[in-house]
Amino acid sequence: MSNALHKQSEGDAMLQAQAELDALVYQVNEQITLETFDPSDQATLRRMVFDGLGDARGLFRLRVAETLSEIGEPATPFLTEALANDPNPVVRRAAAKTLTLIADPTAVPTLLNAFLNDKDTVVQGSAAGALARTGEAAVPALLQILAAPEHPESTKGHAAWALAFIGSEATDLLYKALDSDSVDVRCAVIGAIAHVAQEQADERSCKVLVSALTDPEAVIRTEAASALGQLDYAPAIPHLILALKDSDVEVRKAAVSTLGKTGDRTVIENLQAAMNDEVEVVRTLAKLAIVQVERRSVEDEWG
Repeated sequence: MSNALHKQSEGDAMLQAQAELDALVYQVNEQITLETFDPSDQATLRRMVFDGLGDARGLFRLRVAETLSEIGEPATPFLTEALANDPNPVVRRAAAKTLTLIADPTAVPTLLNAFLNDKDTVVQGSAAGALARTGEAAVPALLQILAAPEHPESTKGHAAWALAFIGSEATDLLYKALDSDSVDVRCAVIGAIAHVAQEQADERSCKVLVSALTDPEAVIRTEAASALGQLDYAPAIPHLILALKDSDVEVRKAAVSTLGKTGDRTVIENLQAAMNDEVEVVRTLAKLAIVQVERRSVEDEWG
């Protein structure tokens, strides 16, 4: 067979395979609509996952993922198998993204393994996204990652992001983790609680952030001071004023910036004092914060 004929034969076979997959996905969607789909049909589920998610057409893979998400948890074993074992990174990426849509807690161990060990960075990121979407069931694993010294900062950054995304879905676990000996855990938890405070504006989360302004670790005090800048929580102002004299320059910078967002003219005197800080950037930020307070104060008067 000539090379041209061989390529044509391969092309015809691919088109035939795609046509068969198109028909299968159409049939499954029709059955889902009519509520006649059999979730125990393992052959169909396996083909949807391993062939459908490996298809060369991106939009078709998306359609397959959406169909599998409609099927839900019965598809999870096949998706986790693909994520763990398929040599094709396209399939593993699509499997992780589909698990994000399903958010089945039973997938957490496989997602965790992919997040930490897969050689494809897209798979790692997609697995982190799926862990975040899974919610409370993923929190213990994420906290373990943050507490373990062997994981790189990039991995811990993804874990902290996932924890913040979960936020209010796991408040009890977050509050318990505040007692952790790990600085990385406490810092990530403060970031997550800041999201809770923004979503719910509840007194407990706001008080936790204020309390963190006196944490022994400067990075946590900084995180708390910055987080309070996203809230309208007047009781924090006296504590932020105290933070203007913190021994760490990053904490002082965060406190100055947050006080500038309050629009409370009573803080101007303290900000003026901060203009004598030994560090130039703090002095500059204090000057800008005063302007910001005055501008917001005028806007509030005329608003």
